[in-house]
Amino acid sequence: MRLFDTLTRTERDLRPMDGSTYRFYCCGPTVYGPAHIGNFRTFVLQDVLRRTLETGGTRTLHVRNITDVDDKTIRDSQKAGQSLAVFTAGWTEKFHADCAKLGLLAPHIEPGAVDHIPQQIALIEQLVAKGNAYASDDGSVYFQIASFPGYGKLSRLDQRELDLGKTQNARANADEYEKDSVSDFVLWKARRPDDGTNFWPSPWGDGRPGWHVECSAMIHAYLGDSFDLHSGGVDLIFPHHENELAQSACACGGQFAAHWFHITHLLVDGGKMSKSLGNLYTLADLEARGATPMEVRYVLLGGHYRKSMNFTLESLAAAREALAKLAKGARTLATNMGADTALQAAEFGPFQAAWDSLNADLNTPGALGGLFTGLRATANLTGNDAAAALAGFNRVLRALGLSLPAETTAAAMEIPDAVRALAETRWQARAAKHWADSDALRAQLAAQGWLVKDSKDGYTLEVLRPD
Repeated sequence: MRLFDTLTRTERDLRPMDGSTYRFYCCGPTVYGPAHIGNFRTFVLQDVLRRTLETGGTRTLHVRNITDVDDKTIRDSQKAGQSLAVFTAGWTEKFHADCAKLGLLAPHIEPGAVDHIPQQIALIEQLVAKGNAYASDDGSVYFQIASFPGYGKLSRLDQRELDLGKTQNARANADEYEKDSVSDFVLWKARRPDDGTNFWPSPWGDGRPGWHVECSAMIHAYLGDSFDLHSGGVDLIFPHHENELAQSACACGGQFAAHWFHITHLLVDGGKMSKSLGNLYTLADLEARGATPMEVRYVLLGGHYRKSMNFTLESLAAAREALAKLAKGARTLATNMGADTALQAAEFGPFQAAWDSLNADLNTPGALGGLFTGLRATANLTGNDAAAALAGFNRVLRALGLSLPAETTAAAMEIPDAVRALAETRWQARAAKHWADSDALRAQLAAQGWLVKDSKDGYTLEVLRPD
């Protein structure tokens, strides 16, 4: 398998450095609210990377963290009137539920920041002892980026005329800050009144770790000083991953990550997601509009990870049709192979092109296209040939993490009178341009297992999830 590496800006082979297990780390969610579909684009593509490696016969060790202490979790837990532990546990549970719906494999190890504060303090102590970090008058500790000559190489800051001499009196105390701010960054944040009870003792006084240090400490704990791959969204390249690389190299030595895998932003209706624009969708939002998690996953796989992808609500309907076609093709192969023919699990056969696409820089849209091309070429196969083709189809499907829908249509079921009446009320609300009422009634129909598809002159009902 070959994959683009952010550090070298080249495609490189993925091979376990220990010759046995491919060990990789993914920056996980900050649990202060529900993850949105932009977050899940990253997590879904990381999942496909792991599935592709494993389908190809490579053992993996997947570590993904939970950020359960930072500026946002502390702020919002206090707004909610809950302890930090109770607040973040609730949102962690919600994240896990969404991951399960979307078919994400659980990481082998999922450490939390709060549980690893001693490891973070120990790493900071190493940096202070080596002269790479210093304590300020208030008891905060900062990493001195001028002490690491390689600072900026991941994000190409050297190409932006980085002058480390200018950072001597510039400090960034917030967990997240402007992308063009080149400053000594905080490793330990001295206790403040607005932290409430969220503080821990340290050699520099009570406080809490800065955001950047948690990943370095947990990586060192579970993957060592050198490991195969580090991943996250492109927004994490600077400052988060740049800072991780610097503090880890100085504290622990080693290569740190041999490969960097970053996923590009998701756009919605051609623009940036924003709560104020009403286009920041969670999985629950899309389910309320009648979508299934597999349709959402299919849409997120439809764009190459290195290109910005534009999400629209219309794309969910296209995903539904595509999944139905894949399911129909699979049923045809299963029927043609006959009841007495066993599946053969060896090669990819007519679906080799789909598999090759995944191994060529994780080209998920190419893999999806290869599934349809393969099905067209195998429609008339029978017996062992159909069985071999279906086995190859299923292997690619597993690598993509897709589950196909059962054969269920509205025509095959009687539509209850109450459902018809609700749909008609919604149509009248839509015709009157009462959009809020229309959306609310659509959500009610979805909750009862029915999807409304509008046209210029009317609507149709389809089974979403039968009772």
